Amino acid sequence: MSDESQRPVVIKRRKIIQSGARGGAWKIAYADFVTAMMAFFLLMWLLGSTTKGEREGIADYFKNPLRLSMAGGSGAGEASSVINRGGRDLTRRAGEIIRGDIRDRKRPLDLRAAQSERDKTEMARLEDLKGKLDAVIDANPALQAYRRQLLIDITSEGLRVQIVDEKNRPMFELGRARLLPHTRDILHEIGKVLNDVPNRISLAGHTDATPYYGGERGYSNWELSTERANASRRELIAGGMRKDKVMRVIGLSSAVLFDRADPFNPINRRISVIVMKKRTEDNVSNDGTQVDAGDADVPAADAPTPQAPASPPVAPDARSKP
Repeated sequence: MSDESQRPVVIKRRKIIQSGARGGAWKIAYADFVTAMMAFFLLMWLLGSTTKGEREGIADYFKNPLRLSMAGGSGAGEASSVINRGGRDLTRRAGEIIRGDIRDRKRPLDLRAAQSERDKTEMARLEDLKGKLDAVIDANPALQAYRRQLLIDITSEGLRVQIVDEKNRPMFELGRARLLPHTRDILHEIGKVLNDVPNRISLAGHTDATPYYGGERGYSNWELSTERANASRRELIAGGMRKDKVMRVIGLSSAVLFDRADPFNPINRRISVIVMKKRTEDNVSNDGTQVDAGDADVPAADAPTPQAPASPPVAPDARSKP
């Protein structure tokens, strides 16, 4: 028997060589990191692009999806039950929102946009008409003499043309509704141009505050202003304006003064022709409650400076019953 202590001890060592293909664990970790960052940025974008109410709805859905599904609404479709009974749900809509709801929400915006576009077109048309009226007045020597008595501006109701009295140059015979020749010429020229736009017109007659003589017997500045407005309507039509363009003829007496500081000023006696906007036409057609509020506006820049009467209340157009 040999001595075991003399047996040599053999130690085998294996050298482990790591190849490049086996060291890719960091790639997986990096991919997870990139995925997490992308999810984080998507979450931040979602939080920034939704309203507080929408975020609360999303939170409620994850808290209790069954209750929200039963209640229906945006994000849950129109299904009233989570149980599939077979067949196609005819009440369900693509996108989980009823398209009728979308139309209902968009309709007011579409109407406002269309109305705004119509207003812009109409305003441009009235501005063009104002330019034509100014050109007609400047090209007619007979009308140039009365340029200070023709006030043209644009108000909330439309294009307003006012023919006002001056102290020594009235439009009508004293205390009557009979137009003087130069007033007829002015209205004839205006009537021709008004046919260039489809808008209808409103006519209003105004007087100053001087009481009509004999008014206690029934005839007053109200009747006088109405008759003068109607006489102006006839002259506009005689000048070539279509009859169907007239929508309203009213007399306002001295209720709407041009010169509020001096009710007896001759400038308060005037005829107001308003080429009405479509919205004003609709208001008049519906109830007729709108009056020429635009006449109470501040006078135009080219308006003649009001002059105080010599001895009020006796004005140049002192009333005398015809």
